[in-house]
Amino acid sequence: MFQDIVTDRLILRDLGPADAEFVLLYRSDPEVSRYQSWEPASVDQLRSYFEELAGMDPDTPGAWYQLGIVLRSGGELIGDCGIHILDDPRQAEIGITVARRFQCRGYATEALRAIVGYLFGKLRKHRISASIDPRNTGSIRLMQRLGFRQEAHMIGSLWFKGQWVDDIVFAMLAREWAGDQRSHKNDPTPLAARGPVDTS
Repeated sequence: MFQDIVTDRLILRDLGPADAEFVLLYRSDPEVSRYQSWEPASVDQLRSYFEELAGMDPDTPGAWYQLGIVLRSGGELIGDCGIHILDDPRQAEIGITVARRFQCRGYATEALRAIVGYLFGKLRKHRISASIDPRNTGSIRLMQRLGFRQEAHMIGSLWFKGQWVDDIVFAMLAREWAGDQRSHKNDPTPLAARGPVDTS
């Protein structure tokens, strides 16, 4: 079972039925959902999904496991991040969504840095990837801040919301993450404060 991850400003925790209404609200925002492939249809659908997650191991191959991103100060839910363990369970894919009014504050960087550390550390993954629409410049900058490499730019490879779109793949290996952590070991700047603020 998943145990909460606590960072300087955030708690990453399981989502529950009580979170469904707010998750639907921000994921229905056209500015937030523009590049999102997962668009829940109703509060009831989300409640059912979160109930299913309650009995799931985050390390289950083939499944997406969504976590809530919550402010430590006040406990407000501000978004969610997803972990997708691939058919080869040594590899994982990640994604993130932050409600519009909480964007541009560095929360996405802080949350994903914690998720990457969890996947490489506790779950001992070899490789983590992220698939991004090249028009989503905010998410591209986010991956770059985290130290991910662009591995591919596939042209017209994805049928998305009624049109063929490009797909950019970013990835990182466990050894690259370990080297990055060693390079920052004596850096007094909090991890969440390094680099420019998020735009996503």
